[in-house]
Amino acid sequence: MTDPARLLAALQHGDSQFPSGGFAFSWGLEGLMGGGHLGRRDLHHFIEGQFRQRWACFDRVVIAEAHRRCRDLQGLCELDDWVDAATLAEPARDGSKRAGNALLGVHQRLGTSGAAELRTRVHAGAAHGHQAVVQGMVLAGVGLGLAEALAVAAHATAAAFCTAAIRLGLASHLDAQQALTALRPVLAGLLAGPLPALDEAAAFTPAAEIAMMRHAGQELRLFAN
Repeated sequence: MTDPARLLAALQHGDSQFPSGGFAFSWGLEGLMGGGHLGRRDLHHFIEGQFRQRWACFDRVVIAEAHRRCRDLQGLCELDDWVDAATLAEPARDGSKRAGNALLGVHQRLGTSGAAELRTRVHAGAAHGHQAVVQGMVLAGVGLGLAEALAVAAHATAAAFCTAAIRLGLASHLDAQQALTALRPVLAGLLAGPLPALDEAAAFTPAAEIAMMRHAGQELRLFAN
């Protein structure tokens, strides 16, 4: 990446302070910790598993496809429907839509290309606004190329897991930075790997999905999933 403007855009949109709405979700981390299945030394391995078994082979594919379709509103809505059908666990499906809609609202206010039009479709019930679909579209809309968009999305996802772990008391800020440092070559390798076709996208994270489903029935919880 040699263009300073695109580098600055990538840093802005990958920053944990960017109001993406992801702060409300732990994606199973809280449930696994509460059930005694996850300890402080497990954070790095949990995040790596989520990337290998879901993000790299499902979310990354959707983000790339949404990036490609960024100017095709109907195509984005069809992709959104596909993601909705492919996300079987209700808490994960609901969280994806809530996080995506929060991100979409921010980008509408920022004037990002396509954000207002997609949000209108969501409000009309013609789209869901799943997180990966919104990420791909808005990162294209702010001028990032595909490789840059995927790197930003990967970092933002890993950082969100770390932030959730800190809020849960599972990790310190230093623990989180150590996890991100250890994960960097893993994420770089996944980003450099071949991109599956959309009809080959798949995810297998049963422990996290079961934790989210159990978590939904808890009276006391910090995160939405």
